[in-house]
Amino acid sequence: MAYWTAEDTTDSPLQIARSLAEAFARTAVERDNQGGTPKAERDAIRHSGLLRLSIPRQYGGLGANWHDTLIVVRELARVDSSIGHVFAFHHLMLASIRLFAQPEQWQPWYEHTARHQWFWGNAMNPLDTRTLCREFSGWYELSGKKSFCSGALDSEMLLVSAIGESNQKFITAAVPTARSGIAIIQDWDNIGQRQTDSGSVNFERVRIEHKEILGDPGPLSTPFSCLRSLLAQLILTNIYIGIAEGAFAEAKYYTLHEARPWFLSGLSQIQDDPYILNHYGEFWMGLETVRTLANRAAEQLDAAYQQGERLSEAERGQVAVAVSVAKVAATRVGLDLTSRMFDVAGARATHAGLRLDRYWRNLRTHTLHDPIDYKIRELGTWALMERYPTPTFYS
Repeated sequence: MAYWTAEDTTDSPLQIARSLAEAFARTAVERDNQGGTPKAERDAIRHSGLLRLSIPRQYGGLGANWHDTLIVVRELARVDSSIGHVFAFHHLMLASIRLFAQPEQWQPWYEHTARHQWFWGNAMNPLDTRTLCREFSGWYELSGKKSFCSGALDSEMLLVSAIGESNQKFITAAVPTARSGIAIIQDWDNIGQRQTDSGSVNFERVRIEHKEILGDPGPLSTPFSCLRSLLAQLILTNIYIGIAEGAFAEAKYYTLHEARPWFLSGLSQIQDDPYILNHYGEFWMGLETVRTLANRAAEQLDAAYQQGERLSEAERGQVAVAVSVAKVAATRVGLDLTSRMFDVAGARATHAGLRLDRYWRNLRTHTLHDPIDYKIRELGTWALMERYPTPTFYS
């Protein structure tokens, strides 16, 4: 289907996102069933200008801060968390090159991305160490395989990680997806997030130029570069919130339009049932809580991001605690709501054609990205001993 585009509009990014989301919602059920690549939807995002959202204005972008960018992510995730996912990871890759590289590297990439509507994909899975990097005189060569490469298919650029063959050093690079030796494998067929193309990428003797290596300051090298992990966690948090908000909206519709009061209630309208109202009260309290926590964490992240290399370890640590609290809360509230939504939507909501279980499937798949038990342990260490989480690619 043809999607609305916003190349000549004066609408705000959030208004553009809402227009796109309204269109994406019409095919979300069908596409969840099909899986595969949402090519038309990705192209609609390209034409909308939202791929430029987090790029500063001086490089051709829209200049949005992280709080506003994440609100757009949440808006898209309400109707289609796969699209929200690949869109958010695109901006995470842009942040990564900014945090890991020198201006003479990331500035041209920003300008090209804004000008040519590039989509960035992910092939930086730190836990998958099968890709090795061999160094030659003035260039490098990558060979191996990466899993969980969200958004790699139909991207123009990839952020790739590898292990140095000789020194076991962790290496990241930004490379064109179409480069010789890169093969994207369409092997993603999970129960949720079915259109994120989070499958595998093969690298067979892929040449990497020295200028494509993100080595200064590099990942996890300074408090500022360590913000990448916190942005990634906050992106997941906002995707979870979007999924929960979408589930809430669907449940509300079916409660008011399809569900019937239980015969023992003696009521003529289900909206008068005190048990139903109790469920909705709990849902709303949960959503309000996680929205508040996520917005507060985003504001702290923005303040830290603006500090640049002046950012201290303690300031970074404060953001880490705020992000972890928001993520744990969003996980718990989201999984609860996407399961209990059927208690208020009624038996008709389980019709297979509606695929309302996709909210739980998407959230359950996504929340396994990294265990919240370890987030809670880090928060316990902070609460008891006031030690900030140790920076890793997941905290």
